[in-house]
Amino acid sequence: MKPSELQRIANERRADAITMIARAKAGHAGGAMSCLDILSCLYYDVLRIKPDDPTWPLRDRLLLSKGHSVEGYLVILADLGFIEKAELREFSQAGSRLVGNPTNSVPGVEMCTGALGHGLSIGVGMALGAKRTQQNWSTYVVMGDGELAEGAVWEAAMAGAHYKLDNLFAIVDRNEQQITGATEDVMKLEDLAAKWRAFGWDVSETNGHDMSALTSYFHSQQPAKKPHCLIAHTIKGKGLPFAENNSDWRHHTFNDAEMLEVYKALGIKEVNW
Repeated sequence: MKPSELQRIANERRADAITMIARAKAGHAGGAMSCLDILSCLYYDVLRIKPDDPTWPLRDRLLLSKGHSVEGYLVILADLGFIEKAELREFSQAGSRLVGNPTNSVPGVEMCTGALGHGLSIGVGMALGAKRTQQNWSTYVVMGDGELAEGAVWEAAMAGAHYKLDNLFAIVDRNEQQITGATEDVMKLEDLAAKWRAFGWDVSETNGHDMSALTSYFHSQQPAKKPHCLIAHTIKGKGLPFAENNSDWRHHTFNDAEMLEVYKALGIKEVNW
């Protein structure tokens, strides 16, 4: 798919996500916006999946380790047909299966995530399982940079390299912010690329909002006998004029004027669901 078409799709999903948050009066806008280009690239151009058969054995696996960005995840699953789009109206409502973190009661969601730092460990297990059963599907783990302070991440990184899991991709949404402030103030991460390399990973860095760069990366990877880490430099709240790089928008909802401003910025006239 052309990068321009992927960007159009990602912006449409941004509009869906903020509409869902506004209707629910709850949600994590900032982190969802920063990873939506990554998720759109993966779901619409990279992953081998069958929305009409969510448990297809040969599917690629995606884990959203930064589970609090579930809004971006759900709107993509709905657009692709894993769930009905009308169900998005039930987000964060009593009795709904669409809650503030991914749950595997939702078709297309591989694992419950949101307890930060666990996604990569699960991904290592999935990738190792594929290797041991001689299957050629890949596992992709989308991680927040704040969760890299969790020790379990680095235990998983060590295991991934030990087992030479070149079917495993860790994508770090490097927006440089977490709930209590800038990542470099809360728990210094840099030199982040050097850390991953020291653990034995194949490491690349790119602009996480550049669709050409993202598609080029995922379609050019070759077996390397080591797992892959992409550090994707992003902007918290990307696409929302008043929310970009504003940590107050980690968990926030929208009024009517803000919604109209966002739709205009994204080039969206209306959302029909």
